[in-house]
Amino acid sequence: MPEDEKNPAAREVITDYAQSHFRYFRTVDGMVYAQRNGHPVARPIRSQGTTGSHRQELMVGLFRDGVGVFNGTALKEALDLIEALALTEDVQPVHIRVAPGFDGATWLDLGRDDGKSVRIHPGGWDILIPDPREVCWRRTQLTGELPLPAKDTDGKGIDTLMRLVNFSSAQSEGLALAWLVGCLGPDVPVPAPFLTGPQGAGKSTAGKMLVRIIEGMSGDLRRPPKDEENLITAVAAGWITGLDNLSHLGPDLSDLMCCIVTGAENIKRALFTDGDVVRSRYRRPLLLTGIDVGVIRPDLAERLLPLRLERPRARRTEAELWTEFARDLPVILGSVLDLAVSVRAAQADIPTDLRMADFAHLCAQLDAARSFGALDAYRTSLDDLNDDVIEGDLLAQTVLKHAAGVTPGEEVRMTSAEWLHTLTQLYAGEDFRPLPKGWPTTGKVLSDRLKRLQPTFAARGVQVDWGRTNTARYIALTRQAVAAPAQSAPMF
Repeated sequence: MPEDEKNPAAREVITDYAQSHFRYFRTVDGMVYAQRNGHPVARPIRSQGTTGSHRQELMVGLFRDGVGVFNGTALKEALDLIEALALTEDVQPVHIRVAPGFDGATWLDLGRDDGKSVRIHPGGWDILIPDPREVCWRRTQLTGELPLPAKDTDGKGIDTLMRLVNFSSAQSEGLALAWLVGCLGPDVPVPAPFLTGPQGAGKSTAGKMLVRIIEGMSGDLRRPPKDEENLITAVAAGWITGLDNLSHLGPDLSDLMCCIVTGAENIKRALFTDGDVVRSRYRRPLLLTGIDVGVIRPDLAERLLPLRLERPRARRTEAELWTEFARDLPVILGSVLDLAVSVRAAQADIPTDLRMADFAHLCAQLDAARSFGALDAYRTSLDDLNDDVIEGDLLAQTVLKHAAGVTPGEEVRMTSAEWLHTLTQLYAGEDFRPLPKGWPTTGKVLSDRLKRLQPTFAARGVQVDWGRTNTARYIALTRQAVAAPAQSAPMF
């Protein structure tokens, strides 16, 4: 029989088998996924990745079920038809590692072949295989396998983790736990922990441990990619991205990290097309390690969570340390899940004075549940970061020096050019000190710099605002008045 007479029958056989054994759907981006009946893991039908494509699992299913072995042309034509039919189906999202569920629950993918996952709900957590219509998992090479978490740990895993990681204070321990609980929430942006400390404090090891609690033993830290596209690709392929041994944060990398923490979207032209585009949406937990990264930009400072480590008193071999961590990981994960349940059940007011209010609320809930003092520690850490920003920015220092001479409550208005002249004279002084590299050269540049520094100034009681009169725009500086202490009532 000629080949063109065999192909129609082959296409029909493949299509009938596929539709009876798999569920096909599309995401909001228009990508079509295949999901084996009763299994929560979905694969894009066009993928040829090393994690296994749908084409490969379809070929294996046809062979093992005795349907037959088909050539590439028949498979391609059948998949083309299936993809076209799936574009008319309902839209459903796919998730990597963490996903929202029904009735306020969230899910954690354990990365197992059998699809077992953890459902975290208001009453506790359970190990289940999720309904495919509630959760669709997307697996990549970065999706490692987690052990089944232990039940009824009584907090032993938290004690074990803190013994393995050399945090220098209880405040850092509380913030690290708040971050881990935040990583189990699919919709709450969390600041990026910046593990810092002296050489030999175990920053990389501690970072790997924190990452592997959520990503499994295959999770690791990596050097930051040299360009934005590669970093976005790496971030989109996993849940937690750990960047190791940072020594410098340039403006581009700093801005990109801000986008990763709070969420953004990248659009580029699809390959081999003239008009189609590919959308990459990302909001992921981020973790950094390093001794010192130099000057920190104000917008990134508001999204960082400094965690300081100290050198251990007694050294242990890598093999001994990781053997103990792998052995205790089920207990550690179980304790973190227990903590997440108790934190979500706790009632606490939402702080309204912090930019990352969701994480601040989580810290307040953690304090209500376990009294770790996380919210005060978070405020202190942000205050320290503001000091770092000011110490690294001569313009910020000059503005605060000028503000110190302003009467509290008084508003000083000048145009951007007038402010530039005033601040330049204040910095240069009577000895005409040369201006530093990067000093603003125009009023517009100064205005842009002040907008970046506005949150830092506000944290130091200096308000900077912009306005317009009938003739010109102006920048207003106000030094906030310090409230007088309340006097006690006289006693008679």
